[in-house]
Amino acid sequence: MVVEPPALRYVTPPPRSAPHPVPAPARPAGPTVGYWRRLLPVLALLTLVTRLPSFRPPLWSPDEGYLAVQARILAAGGALYDTVVDRKPPLLPWLYESAFALFGDESLYAVKALAVLAQLTTAALLAAIARGRWGDRAGRTAGVLYPLVSIGLNPEDAQSATFEVFILPFTVAAMWCAGRGRWGAAGLAVAGALLTKQTGGAVLAPVLWLLWNTARTAPAPLLRAAVGRLAAGLVLPVLAVALLTTPSGFLFWAVTGSGAYATLTGSELHVLSRALANTALLALACAGLLPPVIRALRTRGGTGGPGADLWVWLASSSAAVLLGFHFFGHYFLQLLPPLVLLATAALRLLPRDRLASALLTSACACALFLTWGILAPRAELSHAQRLADAVRARTAPTDRVLVWGIHPEIYWLADRAPASRYLTAGLLTNYSGGRDGPRVGEKYAMAGTWPVLVDELRARPPALVVDDSRGKPFAPDRLPTLRALLARGYEPLPGTVDGAVLYVPSPGEPPDGPSENPSGAPAGGASVLRSAVRSPVWSGAASESGAGAGAASESEPGSGG
Repeated sequence: MVVEPPALRYVTPPPRSAPHPVPAPARPAGPTVGYWRRLLPVLALLTLVTRLPSFRPPLWSPDEGYLAVQARILAAGGALYDTVVDRKPPLLPWLYESAFALFGDESLYAVKALAVLAQLTTAALLAAIARGRWGDRAGRTAGVLYPLVSIGLNPEDAQSATFEVFILPFTVAAMWCAGRGRWGAAGLAVAGALLTKQTGGAVLAPVLWLLWNTARTAPAPLLRAAVGRLAAGLVLPVLAVALLTTPSGFLFWAVTGSGAYATLTGSELHVLSRALANTALLALACAGLLPPVIRALRTRGGTGGPGADLWVWLASSSAAVLLGFHFFGHYFLQLLPPLVLLATAALRLLPRDRLASALLTSACACALFLTWGILAPRAELSHAQRLADAVRARTAPTDRVLVWGIHPEIYWLADRAPASRYLTAGLLTNYSGGRDGPRVGEKYAMAGTWPVLVDELRARPPALVVDDSRGKPFAPDRLPTLRALLARGYEPLPGTVDGAVLYVPSPGEPPDGPSENPSGAPAGGASVLRSAVRSPVWSGAASESGAGAGAASESEPGSGG
């Protein structure tokens, strides 16, 4: 009786008419230490080379700037989901805070290096999965393919040290652990992905698929133990994080408070064009992978074909990309690990020259995107730097500033504290996600945000207001509350700075906010938004106030979130 190797436990047997029978793969033959000693340096070099453009500008995206501002506020005594809010779970802000504590907050080089490590870990885990299922050569193939395709998007999406880059090691680790029956560790890895960004929880679907396959043959007591370990590994870290922050705030900001954000209504053509553009970029990057993947789809029941769990993984990752209907390029990064494994499995069934062709095609596409990352102009970064220079020249280090726009990195570049907990216009107008206008305005804001903003600005009026809307649908003249606030207490400086209008307090006129809620501004709101307003604590200003920092976030700044 022939016993099927454990590596193939989820591979269906070949049909009798299989045209190209292939022997079952052997288990990894070489010594494990020697194998990884040779492979890891190659993967490290490839990952470092492909991530070199990430070190070129100070930052690539507003999300990096947002996280940097959050980290500074947290380091100065702020609390997540209280004086610092975001639609995201807390792991990445905490990681930024830790990196700043160890290496300083003047640059993002530390977190960029951590992003390189995250990508290297992802590549190594993919190699481990492929090697365990299909042998040494498959491990090398998967490990090398991943860095080559990992930068195949707009550099702003692929090179940023933001959420998806740090999700991927957790998701691949969850699959590696589940494939070996380590259900507690798999649950921990799923929790890590989920606590980095909500869509990271999509990997739970293929993990459950693997558990269900185990359930068909495992004794009931072992199955119950496996389910218990998986549930404990997943649930306990989430509960711990909720308690470390505030349970109600964590639930509101990370789970229930983003209904208006996750909708397609009002931006259909705008979102569809972004989806098509990013799909085309990813298809170009994966030009060496897609033909074998399509072949694997046609022959998924053939000898040595990929297991159904990989298709479930790809489907759940696709659902994560679709969730919210925004289709930012970095969302598509979650598709890469299952695509790499599916292509690796399919390439095993093809002649060696097809593997060489796939690797060469992937390397050429990688070189194209690498060149793009090195040469790409950074017009929006230059704009943010010019505004930061203007803010720094017109304010003292202890002054608070309100930047009304979608570039929170201005606070970080200028080294000035935000006057409000809302670092961008997103949560106050629903502009987050790059909406093109129809559903942008005060009435689409998250409930309770405008009263809190008014209270914050009354408690500590900003020394400078920067209107960086530049004709976008969240301009102050379209927002009754902000328009009234500026009219009562501020006057514009002559001219503009790169299209932005700067407001300073009117002489002898306290910049009080409107006494009543203007028409169109949502009243009331969740109690978590109505906490006492406390002045932000920030570097030099820290000695002035022992209270927590005030900064809230729309987690997806409009330029690509």
